[in-house]
Amino acid sequence: MTEKRIVLVVLILISLFTLLSADVVEEIVAIVNGDVITLSEYKEQFNQTVQMLRAQLSGEEYFKEYERLKDNLLDMMITDLLLLQQAREKGLNVKEQVKATIEQIKKQNNLESDEDLIRAMRAQGIEYNQWVKQLEENMMRQAVIYTEVDRTIVLDDSEIVQYYKQKPQEFVVPPEFRIKAIYLSSTTNPAYLLEEKRNEISEKLKSGVPFETLVSDYSEGPKDNGGDLGFFKKGELEKNIEQAVEKLKVGEISNWVEARNGWYLVKLEEKKESYQKSFEEARKDIEEKLFQQKRQKKIEEYIKKLREESYIKILKPNPLNL
Repeated sequence: MTEKRIVLVVLILISLFTLLSADVVEEIVAIVNGDVITLSEYKEQFNQTVQMLRAQLSGEEYFKEYERLKDNLLDMMITDLLLLQQAREKGLNVKEQVKATIEQIKKQNNLESDEDLIRAMRAQGIEYNQWVKQLEENMMRQAVIYTEVDRTIVLDDSEIVQYYKQKPQEFVVPPEFRIKAIYLSSTTNPAYLLEEKRNEISEKLKSGVPFETLVSDYSEGPKDNGGDLGFFKKGELEKNIEQAVEKLKVGEISNWVEARNGWYLVKLEEKKESYQKSFEEARKDIEEKLFQQKRQKKIEEYIKKLREESYIKILKPNPLNL
């Protein structure tokens, strides 16, 4: 073979390799009917979800959810793709819902136009068109669940009544306490000064100075309406404060209570006693609970059926090899 011919063959082979390489854009993680989930799509979804978890969770809770994400993300993406395929097959159109949602977001954020929204999203690193696409796809999935699951759920009056009779403890309203407080921070005051202030406030209370006046003069917390913190249900206050409040009668003032970030002097303004909701009061909550229970079961059954009727081939069970 002459030198020119060798060069020509090499050039042809390089061209063929280039063309073949262009076709094989990236690795496929899974095939779902006629669609594929690529490695880059998986990585993008994984990284986005990890960022969300980091923003919302920390410590052991974060690591627990991180491990769950690694185990379940591919399965979730397959389910999402199956639902999207169903929406397209059924010809579901959510354009108007998407438009209404965008208008609502603009209104809530005082934005006049789509251009304003695009700029606001760009400032947060969000690509508008991609966001709209994801919004539309999510709404299409929700539309499938609504048509195939939600509309099939029927609640019978007898099961609502039975639930109320069988689980009355779920409809006990806990007591509520409306309190006012004088707060002294332990992070901005040295210990000796905290003790001086506590003693001074206590002495003025004994001498007849109104609690509300002392709130205005000393409290380092909210001072509106004499330090009124509003109503709290049992379990919503710090344990030490709650225990002190439970011992008070309306109008009484507690001893000083040490809490996480400081000291509190608490006055009980009003108390609502615990009571049992009537069936009519509880009915809406029961209906919602039963509906969600049935919905979850039916969604699982529907997804299982979709999977059984679909061609699903997983090529990389652990895409990131983590």
